[in-house]
Amino acid sequence: MRLYTLTRRHFALVFAIFLMCFVLTVLIGVTGPKVITENSYNVLSTGNESKTGPFHIKSPPLSNYNQQLWLLCVIQMTQNNEEDFIKNFQMNVELKGVMQDASIMRISDNVHRKSRFLHCAQPHQLCDEFIVVHLGYLNYTQYQINVSLKGLEGKSQNIQNVTFVIKTYNPKFSQVEIWFRFVFVVLTFVVTCMFAHSLRKFSMRDWGIEQKWMSILLPLLLLYNDPFFPLSFLTNSWFPGTLDTFFQALFLCALLLFWLCVYHGIRVQGERRFLTFYLPKLVIVGLLWISAVTLGIWQLANELQDPTYQYNMDMKHFQGMKIFFLLVVVLYVLYLVFLLVRAWSELKNMPYSDLRLKFLTSLTFLVLIISTVILYLRFGSKALKDNFVAELSTHYQNSAEFLSFYGLLNFYLYTLAFIYSPSRNTLYDSQMKDNPAFSMLNDSDDEVIYGSDYEVMPLQNGRAIKTTSKYQDETDSD
Repeated sequence: MRLYTLTRRHFALVFAIFLMCFVLTVLIGVTGPKVITENSYNVLSTGNESKTGPFHIKSPPLSNYNQQLWLLCVIQMTQNNEEDFIKNFQMNVELKGVMQDASIMRISDNVHRKSRFLHCAQPHQLCDEFIVVHLGYLNYTQYQINVSLKGLEGKSQNIQNVTFVIKTYNPKFSQVEIWFRFVFVVLTFVVTCMFAHSLRKFSMRDWGIEQKWMSILLPLLLLYNDPFFPLSFLTNSWFPGTLDTFFQALFLCALLLFWLCVYHGIRVQGERRFLTFYLPKLVIVGLLWISAVTLGIWQLANELQDPTYQYNMDMKHFQGMKIFFLLVVVLYVLYLVFLLVRAWSELKNMPYSDLRLKFLTSLTFLVLIISTVILYLRFGSKALKDNFVAELSTHYQNSAEFLSFYGLLNFYLYTLAFIYSPSRNTLYDSQMKDNPAFSMLNDSDDEVIYGSDYEVMPLQNGRAIKTTSKYQDETDSD
């Protein structure tokens, strides 16, 4: 691997280039358009006599570049007491779609009736917003939504303001997203081909565990960037969006599995049995993947039948699924920390293994810190809010928040592919390894020669000069 031939200056340069590419992506995103466009409607200012409806809201003209639609409601109360106001009420919603020929189609034959909670906190008594309708894809050029709030008639004198907000994706951001996804798809395809080309002359038994995993992660990264994403703007269907979500969950879970396998595999040389090595890790990560995909499919299937559906309000076993998911996450973190501590304690004095361990830990730790900062800036303390699945996309503030996360994962994999690709002299050393005269057929990954401890330099003044390798020279100088 090229990892064994790099000096400290080279490692510093690799980290510097990684950070420069990430910062450049963020700066491009800062200059980009806003992700979400909002249209607010103060229904009480239009002369509506009733403070509980029915309210008639009409969306602006829409196209496929608007991608999705959210209708949110914000109620402002005026109360003199200092206690929080919590009220259970019923929401009736009727949804109609406007065709291109101006004809109106009733999306559902029945009026959707859902229970919601109104929570207002002191001192301003601005109640928490709640989602009225969420449309995962747009099948009409305009929507007409009629909303009635039943059960708040007794508090109508305290209702000061009722505001409905329609949120959609900004068409300019959709164009930026298409282009940047295309750029990442092309870059990932090039990196994947170059990495595969560098390993073409080596048998798989000579590959390190990192190289084997990179041959899996790079194609999954190609799917994560989703080469089929433009289909979302060419067809009015839920399938392209579902495919994108499936690809993202698959890549992220594969990345989690990669960390477990590498930190365990570095110190476990030789044959790695499926039952003892891979199966426990597959069970843990598989439970995370199944939980995420099941929740997403359940949400999508119900929203197709009822746009007012919210799993946190309508699914009886949501709290159980949430607790189960968090328990699996805690189990994964504890297992990863255990493998990391064991690897550091056993390999810290081994010349090749400690280099592999230090590099992967340093780069991964840097990526996790940046990801944590991005998630906190994007969601704040509401990152684990109960209705986060339907609201995640509405919390993008600008293109930088979108590009930073996509760019971070792509550049992380590109850096790993560069470091784990074979160095220039690997072919010669691999041929030496396959020669029975060297008696090294059964060596571990760490004992593959990527530059022997001693090399014979060309004759100088009629004498052969014996010098240490680059890595040994760097170690001695330190």
